[in-house]
Formats: sequence, C-alpha cells, structure tokens
Amino acid sequence: MKNMKTIMTLLIAFTIIVSACNQSGKVDRSDPLISGRGFIEASLKGDYIKAQNYLLVDSTNMEYFNGLKDFNEKMSREDRRGYSEANIIIDSSIAKSDSVDIIYYTNTYKNKPTKLKMVKHKNEWLVDFKYTFTNN
Repeated sequence: MKNMKTIMTLLIAFTIIVSACNQSGKVDRSDPLISGRGFIEASLKGDYIKAQNYLLVDSTNMEYFNGLKDFNEKMSREDRRGYSEANIIIDSSIAKSDSVDIIYYTNTYKNKPTKLKMVKHKNEWLVDFKYTFTNN
C-alpha cells in the first residue's frame, strides 16, 4: 500500500513537471514580427531551447544556430548579463512577399544593426537564420 502511494505521488509530480515544461515551451509563430521578437528575445537571454522553437530547421540554419550557442558560452559573464538585460529595438520590418519578411533591429546592449529573415512555412512564421550571415 505504501509503495502504491509513493508511485502515485511520483506520477502526479511527473505529470505536473511535464505539463509545466509544455506550457513554457509554447511560442507564438502566427505573425512575423511576434515570431521574430520571440526569437531575438530568447537568444539575447540565452534561452536557446525556446529560440529554436522559432527556427526554420535545416542543416545550414542549425549550423549557424549552434555557432550562436557556442559563441554565447564563450562570452564573459558580463556580456551574457548585458545581452540578457538588453531591450530589443525594431528599426523596421519589410514585407518582401506574402511569405517573406525582413526585420531590421538592434539591442540596447551592443546597438549593432542586425537583420533577420522571417519565412512563412506551413502557416507559421519562422526564422531563416542563414540570411543574417549572408548578403541575400
């Protein structure tokens, strides 16, 4: 009887934890600006699990994304904190077509102009990260 009670308690705890993880993993990819901001914010905060939810997954994007994660791990603690506390400044968002938007932005920590390509894929707006590193 005691073992059954312990098993039930563990099952309930596991269910709560899994439910909480699923809740925190939800992202809004319905709009290019919302999705882009979500990716930028998660990346600045070093939350790469969340950031990856906004990424158009292909081998090149994953290579760049993994490079970003590696770069973050090598940053000083002060730089990581600076990025984490930075605000996002959207300079402009330009619709190139009904399925492609380009977001130009900076952050208040480094204030370096950056671009992010958003593509509509299966009715969701995702980051085509390789565009940030090329002159397309």
